[in-house]
Amino acid sequence: MTELQTQLQNDYLLEHYRIERVLGEGGFGITYLAHDALLKQPVAIKEFLPVELAGRATDSVTVQPRSSTRDEYEFGLERFLSEAQLLARFKHPNIVRVTRFFEANGTAYLVMDYERGRSLSEYLKSHPGPVPQETLKSW
Repeated sequence: MTELQTQLQNDYLLEHYRIERVLGEGGFGITYLAHDALLKQPVAIKEFLPVELAGRATDSVTVQPRSSTRDEYEFGLERFLSEAQLLARFKHPNIVRVTRFFEANGTAYLVMDYERGRSLSEYLKSHPGPVPQETLKSW
């Protein structure tokens, strides 16, 4: 497996979602801002791509587990899909709504409502130290 890049390219069409840009990257995947061509609205899409277990194939799209970590990758993928199914049941104003999840390109994707604003990570970077209790309550 030759790894070319970590993320899907902007304008890539994933089913009916057009990737616009990366919103964030973490240990288990990448979150993209995408445009839902059917509903004509922005969505956030989280892709399962744990870089320590897998990488992109030469087509720059397909995710392939490393041969030495295939079992761990498959276990993680199953957990990701189970978590997506669980999250889709939540209907709470403080939890981003999961609208769909699906498998494609050798991995899985979680589609969520796109909420504009700063992430918790961005807030913490600009406000060092503990978050005041009143601030937490207001959230």
